[in-house]
Amino acid sequence: MVAKADITENPADRMKLIGAAALVIGGMVLFYSFGQFSFLYRVLALLAIFAVAIFIYLQTAHGVRTVGFFRDSRTEVRKVVWPTRAETTQTTVMVMIIVFLVGVFLWLLDWMLSGAFRFITGLGS
Repeated sequence: MVAKADITENPADRMKLIGAAALVIGGMVLFYSFGQFSFLYRVLALLAIFAVAIFIYLQTAHGVRTVGFFRDSRTEVRKVVWPTRAETTQTTVMVMIIVFLVGVFLWLLDWMLSGAFRFITGLGS
């Protein structure tokens, strides 16, 4: 079991996070405020603002933990034993057959219940 690392949050990190959030919100507001400019220019400006906000976020303790999480995730994905192409194909075919059979079963059940309902209520005679 891995012990949880205690990372103390300092006021500078809090200000960086607030600044990054303000950049993201400000970028979205500016994107919609400058509708007279080309869509391409607005998207490029928005992406640049997001890049700066991400850079600021990565300088905080939260950002360092996020990067560590993604590194650990990549390591775990490499450990997974992935199915072969044949296993994947067989599983996919079986799922498709089961879905088809369940669909036919539900169609027949609906047909029988609606027939019984019409017979009991006398509707549709």
